[in-house]
Amino acid sequence: MLPIGKTTKQGTPTSLPRSAPVPCFRRARSAPLSGVGVAAGAGRGAPAAVRALPQRDHAGILERLDAGEIVIGDGGFVFALEKKGYVKAGPWTPEATVEHPEAVCQLHWEFLRAGSNVLQTFTFYASEDKLENRGNYVAEKISCQKVNEAACDIAREVANEGNALVAGGVSQTPSYLSCKDKAEVKAAFRKQLDVFMKKNVNFLIAEYFEHVEEAVWAVEVLKESGKPVAATMCIGPEGDMHGVPSGQCAVQLVKAGASIVGVNCHFDPDTSLETVKLMKEDLQAAKLKAHLMSQPLAFHTPDCEKQGFIDLPEFPFGLEPRIVTRWDVQKYARKAYDLGIRFIGGCCGFEPYHIRAIAEELAPERGFLPEASEKHGSWGNSLSMHTKPWIGARARKEYWENRRPASGRPYCPSVSKPDGWGVTKGTRELMQQKEATSEQQLKELFQKQKF
Repeated sequence: MLPIGKTTKQGTPTSLPRSAPVPCFRRARSAPLSGVGVAAGAGRGAPAAVRALPQRDHAGILERLDAGEIVIGDGGFVFALEKKGYVKAGPWTPEATVEHPEAVCQLHWEFLRAGSNVLQTFTFYASEDKLENRGNYVAEKISCQKVNEAACDIAREVANEGNALVAGGVSQTPSYLSCKDKAEVKAAFRKQLDVFMKKNVNFLIAEYFEHVEEAVWAVEVLKESGKPVAATMCIGPEGDMHGVPSGQCAVQLVKAGASIVGVNCHFDPDTSLETVKLMKEDLQAAKLKAHLMSQPLAFHTPDCEKQGFIDLPEFPFGLEPRIVTRWDVQKYARKAYDLGIRFIGGCCGFEPYHIRAIAEELAPERGFLPEASEKHGSWGNSLSMHTKPWIGARARKEYWENRRPASGRPYCPSVSKPDGWGVTKGTRELMQQKEATSEQQLKELFQKQKF
């Protein structure tokens, strides 16, 4: 039997009044989690037995990784919450931490149940310059500090229910893209760091950087905390937007003080692993040591160019046909593990069931399954309970492992032609402005867009 990992002390989310000091949500359990198990041999290909790993409630991120443990990250917040009506596509900013804390909390909770043992604060694009960019009201009406504080409180409340760490995160800024100087860009990161220190997050992540120069600046600021720092870039095998090779990006980040490096977002699992492999090779050549990390998209992106999925004409509202299956994710988890990556998670498009797939694939190495696996048979074996015999016949690994799912769209292409405008730092259209995008600016963009 594989035990279900104990992720809670008392309960699961439910609703509380908005006036609650920490906006997280619980409901009473009918029975404690301890002793609940999942049959290891229930599906073909499942392990016969595994060794239980010790619970390390007080171990930090580097202690866990240094000990060879697998750390499972969480999934994507902005895409999931945009679909639910809590995040606005365009700015992609996380004011939901204040306006709809129950939605943020619920998603954290679902990732925890699915197997995540790192919960990132929902502080993507939560720098003050981003919260006031192009007509965004958040900096003025709510404030950068309140958004970041609420994000830390929610993540901590959920993490405390399980054996999870809280990571405070910063990401690329409009100030850098607008060619502001190093001191000004660092000041934006430092303002978020002040909150993370006040809330005592476990470690810090600089994520979603297209330019290694800015990522290095972020790492330098985060290192001032004395806490461990991870750094991931949203780049592919071609390197960053200034032409720095992927492997050299990793070298620069480690020299700046990052203990964990890798990639997140912009590319699918296979492309992301190819990029991490390049990083690993250059780190080894430079005789530098760092743990590796991967948090890719949950969309297939074989047709992407240097800037990744944001150049696809389907971005962001037509990406659903590209979603990876849970079985795709199990393959990704195994490939990542075999590459030597021990911090494995996901980014945009990764839902809790994708994170569960990582946890299930790596259950033999971790020694337990997540709580969410209680309702999910190994490689579809629960389909053996189905009343229709032809569906029951699908209750096996051999059926799902190499399945090539149809899209149901006979007149649609399998790939697209990326827009590839080639804009990056310093381009006029990327310059920061507090006022909303004008009608004239939109007209110019519409004229430039080619169908």
